[in-house]
Amino acid sequence: MAKCNVCFRQCEIEEGSTGFCGVRTCQDGMVVPSNYGRVTSLALDPIEKKPLNRFHPGSMILSVGSYGCDLRCPFCQNHEIAAPENNPLWEKRTDRVSPEQLAETAARFRDRGNIGIAYTYNEPLVGYEFVRDTAKLVCEAGMKNVLVTNGMASLDVLEEIAPYIDAMNIDLKGFTDRFYEDVLGGNRKMVMDFIAAAAKRCHVEITTLIIPGENDTEEEMAELSRWIAGLETAGGGSGTEIPLHVSRFFPRHRMTDRDATEVELVYRLAEVARTHLKYVYTGNC
Repeated sequence: MAKCNVCFRQCEIEEGSTGFCGVRTCQDGMVVPSNYGRVTSLALDPIEKKPLNRFHPGSMILSVGSYGCDLRCPFCQNHEIAAPENNPLWEKRTDRVSPEQLAETAARFRDRGNIGIAYTYNEPLVGYEFVRDTAKLVCEAGMKNVLVTNGMASLDVLEEIAPYIDAMNIDLKGFTDRFYEDVLGGNRKMVMDFIAAAAKRCHVEITTLIIPGENDTEEEMAELSRWIAGLETAGGGSGTEIPLHVSRFFPRHRMTDRDATEVELVYRLAEVARTHLKYVYTGNC
């Protein structure tokens, strides 16, 4: 048995078993990621799709995903690869890709405007070792690394990857413990600590998906954006410069009991955020 240090759960994993995320497993008394090098998704995307609006705008980036996640968002858009119950399927469908192969693939797309690799689609930090090993090679090749994450990871994990990551988009899915614990199965403090530390290390943008009846009040948006504004950024800058993406919810996965967020509400909450932040964008509208 061994203890995993990736998220707040600190899973005690028995030999041959996996933790909550469905990926961290115990082998010979050590916790290792069973999805190391297992690629389920690969696409060349505009950087703005990550979304990153103020990091090399107009460029392309090679997006790569594996499988597994340490949250249980009922509205997950990528539940086919994120939900742990689907992991055995992906283990059979995927071949292993080495960090060297992936870095070489990214380099081949330079002539199509590619600036590097974005680790995305599922939660990349449940297999942070592959991110770290690949990102180091991408960095050595003079290209960029982008992380798209729910931010529910320990600062030890951040220290492992931060030297090689140039930009992150981090979800701040709401600003109440009730929402994080009861709806997502997560821990808001861990996410906030991760965001605060990451903002001091690299370019960070934040995304909040607005879900009707869950995190959609002006009061919550004001508190969330005020907190972001108080952060310190790389180089000692102000958190008011951190971009926030306020996105529209559509019914997905297990959350089909409500309509899509009203566009007018998204715009109104974005205006609330703009009282504290310089760069606020609306998404899915």
